[in-house]
Amino acid sequence: MRCFSRIIVGPAIGLSLAFAALLPSNASEGTAVFADPSRIAAIGGSITEIVYALGEEKHLVARDSTSNYPKAALDLPDVGYMRQLSPEGVLSVNPTGILALHGSGPREAVDVLNKTSIPFIEVPEHYSHEGILEKVRIVGKALGVDAKAEVLAKALDAKLSAAEQQTASIKERKRILFVLSMQGGKILAAGRETAADGIIKLAGGVNAVEGFSGYKQISDEAIITAGPDVILMMNNAGPAVSDDELFANPSIASTPAGAARKLIRMDGGYLLGFGPRTADAIHDLAVSLYGGQVTD
Repeated sequence: MRCFSRIIVGPAIGLSLAFAALLPSNASEGTAVFADPSRIAAIGGSITEIVYALGEEKHLVARDSTSNYPKAALDLPDVGYMRQLSPEGVLSVNPTGILALHGSGPREAVDVLNKTSIPFIEVPEHYSHEGILEKVRIVGKALGVDAKAEVLAKALDAKLSAAEQQTASIKERKRILFVLSMQGGKILAAGRETAADGIIKLAGGVNAVEGFSGYKQISDEAIITAGPDVILMMNNAGPAVSDDELFANPSIASTPAGAARKLIRMDGGYLLGFGPRTADAIHDLAVSLYGGQVTD
């Protein structure tokens, strides 16, 4: 049978987006507004996207390696992967402020950056409609453009609500297994409190495995019991897994998704970014899941 797929071309954020850390942080230490926003280092793909969506990219002096949208951001110096930051790398661009998504690290690097005189503002990450609006408002406040942020937040609020409403009338919800990776025949899947879980629910689907939080290697029996209708994966994330390899896995083959070869692949940054493009990602995922049942 036909394999449902959605391929968004672009550099992969890959596993970096999926493993959103749930770490306590003392990062902002009460700072909410940069005294001097002239040279800001943005850490986190959605943070960089929001700065551009606000039209405030003139403030950016650097970005991390997960910040690859919009294309213009690639012209900025890259200070490294957001979860493997080097304080020296971040400080080398002489920022007047650091704007970082929650989960940036390692913790030791964040602690070093906090001990410098450079303001460090951490932006919370919640995989929800409201979480996106919160990010926009915090970024706008940090840059001193609260009014612009409120305009953007209201526009995104309306767009997200419309995208979610498109599947409101669908009675039979698809059960979706998000596969982060498959190594040695073992499936690493997304449970609760993950970006994958959040986007699945917003698109009108049901996470087929919700008995745990985060990303976890699950047994063959658990996969069969979950009975997913669709497998969801990211493009270009980690070691390549072909369609044939995925569906040859005995546990996957024993599910409705495996029997029908139902697979959706999407760009990781687009699918799991929870930023200005998320309403479009919700729509695209919903259409891939439900086709003509999605209402405009």
